[in-house]
Amino acid sequence: MSVNFGSHRLVVGAHYGMRDWLSQRVTAVLMALFTVVVLAQLIFSKGPVSYELWAGIFSPQWMKSVTFLIFLSMFYHVWVGIRNIFMDYVKPYAVRFVMHVFAIAWLTACTGWAIQVLWRL
Repeated sequence: MSVNFGSHRLVVGAHYGMRDWLSQRVTAVLMALFTVVVLAQLIFSKGPVSYELWAGIFSPQWMKSVTFLIFLSMFYHVWVGIRNIFMDYVKPYAVRFVMHVFAIAWLTACTGWAIQVLWRL
């Protein structure tokens, strides 16, 4: 819904604009750079790709922390995208609210699982 006040347009509603667009692009670039780094480590490693190689890549504390930050970026990227899809295509408020709550719960559970997996290596 938009309201015109003279020559200024006032857009009302949730989450319009540059912040969502920019956050999607920034998180996508971070995830792409991380993928390139991990692939480079695999390509330039000696020997076959095995569990030991993967565990070796992700065993340093700095790599666990960077990986977790990338997971958080991915979860935020997913949240912005799915929230916008729900807001655009799910019109009944109650259904959209339930879907938002489910998405938040799912992403929170995935964050906990990522912590558990990363710090078990």
